[in-house]
Amino acid sequence: MTLPLDLDANATEPLRPGARAALLAALEGGGNPSSVHGGGRAARRVIEVARRAVAARFAVAPGDVVFTSGGTEANALAVHGLGAGRRILVGATEHPAVMATAPAAEILPVLPDGTLDLPALEGALAVGGPALVCVMAANNETGVLHPLAEIAPLCRAHGALLHVDAVQAAGRMALDLAGWGAASVALSGHKLGGVPGAGALILAPGLHLPALIAGGGQERGRRGGTEPLPAIASLGGALEEGYDAPRIAALRDAIEAGLRALDPGIVIAGAGAPRLPNTTLAVLPRVPAETQVIALDLAGVRVSAGAACSSGKVTASPVLRAMGFGAQAGSGIRISLPWNAPEEAPSRFLAAYGAMLARLGRAR
Repeated sequence: MTLPLDLDANATEPLRPGARAALLAALEGGGNPSSVHGGGRAARRVIEVARRAVAARFAVAPGDVVFTSGGTEANALAVHGLGAGRRILVGATEHPAVMATAPAAEILPVLPDGTLDLPALEGALAVGGPALVCVMAANNETGVLHPLAEIAPLCRAHGALLHVDAVQAAGRMALDLAGWGAASVALSGHKLGGVPGAGALILAPGLHLPALIAGGGQERGRRGGTEPLPAIASLGGALEEGYDAPRIAALRDAIEAGLRALDPGIVIAGAGAPRLPNTTLAVLPRVPAETQVIALDLAGVRVSAGAACSSGKVTASPVLRAMGFGAQAGSGIRISLPWNAPEEAPSRFLAAYGAMLARLGRAR
């Protein structure tokens, strides 16, 4: 029996071997990291090993890493803590985790390729009071990389703080945290190949945020509640492993070339901008995304219709709307290759996609 081909890594990456080993070791050890006896101290060592792994990977001090329950909480901690008393400026294609946390935020437009409109950002920063700018490193639907090397100096010039949602980018590309000069950066363990339940917020040196969740003073008073030991251990274990970006990018490029050959009307959203090596958002005009996702699923290929954080709903993509796709915003599917994608992924996907086009009467 042929196993399904899972091309929905941006929803969650498959568990990495190092993450699995760290997870099992933490489960075997047990213990509460806040206990002062030997078992508690052993559990604390597991937490601090993971903290050092995050710090080493992103060239920050261990004390500047705050563990959370995931990327959503990390974003919320940053927005609430850094945004207090500031205007909040949010890119139009930001993740719902940021949008919902700052419902009154000023929305910054993006260009047709999905990158942030820098003149619009500069104009928004030039008026009003101090601001917090929230920009993701890589978009979760298109994989488009925002020009943070240009965004960060604009923020500094106007006294604004910069928060970066790096949930999709971390582990798939190099992140220049020092170069960006961001006040905070959010990560999520299961997007790296760990298990769900742990994330992290990396803070600028010396920056202290008030706790969003009060409790027993864990995480140096910045996040209350007993740390999810196994999930944090798996996050650290995932970061110990590499990522073969050239191999994954070659598979992605083969998929995109095949899609264009099957139907020249297909549009790859953000294709003109720098992108993550694993992500394609393909728009098939006049065919609802839900129809495509179901057809491919029945053929044993798993993709998505955008963000996986909408409680299973399939709706028109706000990202595509912001990029100017209009009525076709409901016709895009996201193909996101996992770290362990097989070499036959392009051929299997394109065979299923071609069969779908034939049933729709769109085969060439």
